[in-house]
Amino acid sequence: MNTAHTLDVRQHINGRRMSAYQWLLLFLCFLIVTTDGMDVAIMGFLAPNITKEWGISKAAFGLVMSAAPLGLAIGALLIGPLSDRYGRKRLLMVAVAWFGACSILCALAQDVMQLSLLRFLTGLGLGAAMPNTTTLLSEYVPEKSRGTLLAIMFTGFNLGSALVGFGAAALLPHYGWRTVLVAGGAIPLACLPFYLWLVPESVRFMVVNGYPAERIARTLRRVVGADAAAGIDGNTRFTVSEQKVASKAKAATLLTLAFRGVTLSLWATYFMGLLVIYLLSGWLPTLIKDAGLPIERAATITAMFQLGGTVGALFVGWLMDRSTPNRVIASTYVAGAAFILLLASSSVEAALFPVFVLLAGFCMSGAQTGLNAFAPSCYPTAVRATGVSWMQGIGRFGSIFGSFAGGVLLSMGWGFSAILAILAIPATIAALSIVFTRFAPRTAAA
Repeated sequence: MNTAHTLDVRQHINGRRMSAYQWLLLFLCFLIVTTDGMDVAIMGFLAPNITKEWGISKAAFGLVMSAAPLGLAIGALLIGPLSDRYGRKRLLMVAVAWFGACSILCALAQDVMQLSLLRFLTGLGLGAAMPNTTTLLSEYVPEKSRGTLLAIMFTGFNLGSALVGFGAAALLPHYGWRTVLVAGGAIPLACLPFYLWLVPESVRFMVVNGYPAERIARTLRRVVGADAAAGIDGNTRFTVSEQKVASKAKAATLLTLAFRGVTLSLWATYFMGLLVIYLLSGWLPTLIKDAGLPIERAATITAMFQLGGTVGALFVGWLMDRSTPNRVIASTYVAGAAFILLLASSSVEAALFPVFVLLAGFCMSGAQTGLNAFAPSCYPTAVRATGVSWMQGIGRFGSIFGSFAGGVLLSMGWGFSAILAILAIPATIAALSIVFTRFAPRTAAA
């Protein structure tokens, strides 16, 4: 006769090395983030062809360009509470199917208004996918290596942004911009059956929400592998050692006394970080060109920012696993502010200018990715998806503001050095917002 015993799933995952299935899950999440990055960046490569075909100005096309970021913000805000109620996997699959289908529908648009609406709808799915992927993976990897593993996952976003550029270059001359949109939507839809088959629901979510023990045991055995599955069956009583959450209003819980300081800190830091990153990455080619370099050289130098960000994300994630995470993130933002000031005081023709761009991207994007990896640890399972998605949703308004502010400052006659120098302020605010917040671990049997 089987004897019931208690198993803490959090401690069980933390106490063991990554299984083959956990590595597979990392790859699948990486793939989802890659296709997310492809669809986020796709319009930037298609804009010249669309404006030429439709005979519209770049200013008129700005409505299309701003529609997806707005959808990203709203999608992130909406998805978190739903994921904490109905499950990470279910909402993630819906998000992937949604942005894939909407990307294909964008190929049918006949004017700016139709394309803007469809890009907004695509953005809803894109904004929902990222926080759900972050939350799901964070609940399946050992916490001692969470920063590094989530950073690896997030490099998929930069890879996707680069791949769509190569794809657009290959397809546009022969098949046109509509084919690129169809391809961008078909790829995630083609992967969806594999996600449905291979991506598991979070066992921590199932435990907190009272799923049947047999289902939890079956999922946990599948993920951790045979060596770590001994004794896990339907007679096991599963628990999660973390803080309890009494309120069923997920979003409102984020601003209760227990989480208010953490939540406002994450929101402020993420908002300021994206403001700097989007203003730099969006307007740096124009600023460098206006300062005297040809556009080809300006584009190459700006690419150094993205390259530095990819390497920086991996380094910051690795360092977070070996030190106090919020201090690592804050220090990296401060270093980013310093390199931005060096950029502002340099000539675009200086030999070190591309190096400063690389290091600014290393620090700013590295810290931002580190924040994505850190946020899941700040909330218990019951509100984790809400906490992560609302941080990303609020932060998206920072990206919109940064993109808009760059154009406003240029139209007001601000020069290269002045625009770059002022960016050191939000970078420093990001550092101060997170370094002085107390992220004390508070756990209790759930």
